[in-house]
Amino acid sequence: MADLPAILGGEPMRRQAARWPIGDEDARAVFEQALRDGTWAKYKADHCDRLERWLEQYHAVKFAHLCGSGNFAVETALRALQIGFGDEVILASYDYPGNFNTIHAVGAVPVLVDIEPRSWNLSLDAVREAIGPHTKAIVASHIHGGRVPMRALMELANGKGLRVVEDAAQAAGALIDGRRAGAWGDVGVLSFGGSKLLSAGRGGAILTSHLDVAHRARTLFLQRDGNLVAPMTELQAALLWPQCQKLDERNEVRWANVRALCEALVGLPGVRAFVDGSEPPLPGFFKLGYQIDEQAFGLKRERMIDALKAEGYAFDSGFVPAHRVRSPKRFRQGSALDEAKRAAAGCVQLHHPILLEHADEMRRLAAAWKRVHLHAEAIGR
Repeated sequence: MADLPAILGGEPMRRQAARWPIGDEDARAVFEQALRDGTWAKYKADHCDRLERWLEQYHAVKFAHLCGSGNFAVETALRALQIGFGDEVILASYDYPGNFNTIHAVGAVPVLVDIEPRSWNLSLDAVREAIGPHTKAIVASHIHGGRVPMRALMELANGKGLRVVEDAAQAAGALIDGRRAGAWGDVGVLSFGGSKLLSAGRGGAILTSHLDVAHRARTLFLQRDGNLVAPMTELQAALLWPQCQKLDERNEVRWANVRALCEALVGLPGVRAFVDGSEPPLPGFFKLGYQIDEQAFGLKRERMIDALKAEGYAFDSGFVPAHRVRSPKRFRQGSALDEAKRAAAGCVQLHHPILLEHADEMRRLAAAWKRVHLHAEAIGR
């Protein structure tokens, strides 16, 4: 990759990609207060309880329970819905890989289905096709800025007697038909991993308005001696608190910058965002996904990513679809997977920190991408 700066016209436009987490005096204040009052070493303080109550109010659900990771939250959600050995759970083949493993962890069978051509999120038509006599649940993930149409999905699931786990790990604060992502499913799942929009290094939460599900989840979180299994710490909850207060404001900034970037990239061949500036607000952007047509752009995807990284922008490829890397013995294919195959070869993602910068930075990013296209032939050699 040493030749890329020379091909692109000299030094990289951005000497260092935007970092996450960003500098935040509120976070510093939390650490200083934790040192003074000893919160960092306490089993039980007020921070976790306060965060759970906020999550309930913010998402308009009756119950929120914190835990140690988003993966554990998905597993707990499935167990709390009484999904177990021999049951089938539908999910997109193109999805966060941990969800496939978690379905196996509860003894169930993943049923892989295709994704929508426009957003590369879960396809409802494919879900309908995949439902069988052993199907008990659906895992619906909002990825790369896209949003699963949850109202229609819940109507479909309720009509078939299926339960829905809504994975909003990548979409904290997003709105879908006026409701928060994570509030639509029988159980919603959040993640507070170190790179997420709400970051605590690790951590997760489940959301539900079903009393029986909440009781089962709470029981799963408790050992016989009353200690929590895979808990979130009080310090993590304290660090999340100021971020929660800024989530809506920051998501509005991200959405405005995505719209500016979409406008600045008009006319660039072979590049299409998962979202466009005209759709209803408010998406959430842990990663901003793009569909790449290598032939139209004139450059292989991986070489394009190399060139954008050389310019200082945090791009990478998308997920590897489960049907490509899992043994056929470990899943049932529930539909054709044509779009999942396209996504495997044609997705790139922009990491979210840059989306909190000034709109001028979006125009500079667009200019860099257009410059990569201009020099595509030389870069591809």
